[in-house]
Amino acid sequence: MSSVDVNAVHAALATVSDPEIHRPITDLGMVKSVDVSDDGSVDVGIYLTTQGCPLRDRITSDVTAAVSKVAGVTGVRVDLDVMSDEQRAALRTTLQGGQKTRTIQFAEPGSLTRIFAIASGKGGVGKSSTTVNLAAAMVQQGLTVGVVDADVYGYSLPRMLGIESKPAAVDGMIIPPEGHGVKLLSAGMFVPDNRAIALRGPMLHKWLEQILSDGYWGDLDILLLDLPPGTGDVALSTATLLPTAEVIVVTTPQRAAREVAERAGSVAVQTRLRVAGVIENMAGLPCPHCGEIVDVFGAGGGQQVADSLSALIGAPVPLLGSVPIDPRLREGGDAGTPIVVADPNAPAAVVLTKIAREIGTRTRSLVGRPLTLTPVS
Repeated sequence: MSSVDVNAVHAALATVSDPEIHRPITDLGMVKSVDVSDDGSVDVGIYLTTQGCPLRDRITSDVTAAVSKVAGVTGVRVDLDVMSDEQRAALRTTLQGGQKTRTIQFAEPGSLTRIFAIASGKGGVGKSSTTVNLAAAMVQQGLTVGVVDADVYGYSLPRMLGIESKPAAVDGMIIPPEGHGVKLLSAGMFVPDNRAIALRGPMLHKWLEQILSDGYWGDLDILLLDLPPGTGDVALSTATLLPTAEVIVVTTPQRAAREVAERAGSVAVQTRLRVAGVIENMAGLPCPHCGEIVDVFGAGGGQQVADSLSALIGAPVPLLGSVPIDPRLREGGDAGTPIVVADPNAPAAVVLTKIAREIGTRTRSLVGRPLTLTPVS
C-alpha cells in the first residue's frame, strides 16, 4: 500500500489556480481523476477548458509542483483532457454564480465594483494613457482592476499594457487576458493585423453590452472604461448599461480642448451620471536643464473645466490632478509598460499614482443601490 494520502493530494490540487480564471481548479471541475500507485507515483487527470489552451504547459507544471510537495509522492504524471460541451456549460454557470441568463454584473444592485468612465471631448489629450496608468497604479495599491477599451474605432490599450494574447472562451464566456495585473477586453483583441473596425451605432451598443455581460471579470474593486472621444453612441450606451458609472473628464490646458471637455462633462449630466472629477493632462513641460515649467499648451485649463462643470451641476467637481508632459509617459505606452510601473518616481507617475489612490479609495456611490430602510410606525 502507498503511504501517500489521497486527501492530501486533493488538498494540494486545491492550491492550484487556473491561470486565466484565477480560481482553484478543484472549484472549476477541472480535476478529472487522481490515482496513487503503490510506489508513491501519482497520476492526475486534468480537464482543459479548450483543446488549444495556450496555458496547458503552465497548468501541467503548477499541478506537478503542488502534488510533488505531498509527503510520500515519488513522481507526478499529468494527463490532459478537454471538457465536454456539458462540462463547459456547467463551468459557465459556476462562474456566473448559478445564473444561467446573461446579466451585466456591474449593473446589479448588490455590486460593489466602482465604475469610472474616462472621457474626453476630443482625441489626442492622453485619455488612453491616463486610463492604463490609473489602472496599473490601482493594482499596485492592492485593488483588483478591469478595463474595457470602449474606444472601438481607436483601440490602443492592448499595446499600452503589453498584452499580446487573445481572450480565452468558455462556452461563450470571455476570459480577459492580463497585463501588469490589469484585466482587459478590447475590440483590438478580436480582429487580426491591426484591422480597422467599422460599426454603426446599434452595433456599438451591442458590442459593449456583450463585453460587459459575457466577460468573466471576477470580483473587481474597480472597472475603468476608456471611452472614445466626443459625445456619441458609446457614451450614451455606457449611461444606459452602467447607470452607476462615474465620469472622469480628461483635458489639456488649451482653450480648444477645454471647451469640448466641458461638453463631454455636460453629456454625463444629461444622462444622470456623476462627474467624479477632471484630470488635466500635458500640464506644462519641466525644463530638463533648470526645471522651470514651460506652459506649452497654456495653463489653468483643467481648473476652468472643473469650475464650469461645478456651475453646471450645482455641486463641486474637483480637479483631481495636473499631469506634466513627460516623454517617458509616451515611451511606456509604446513599450507596453505604464510609467507608474516603469518609473514610479517620475513626476507624471507620482501625480497619476496620487489620483489613482484618491479615486480608488472613494466609497461607492449609493445611486442605483437598494437601501434597506424600515419605516418607523
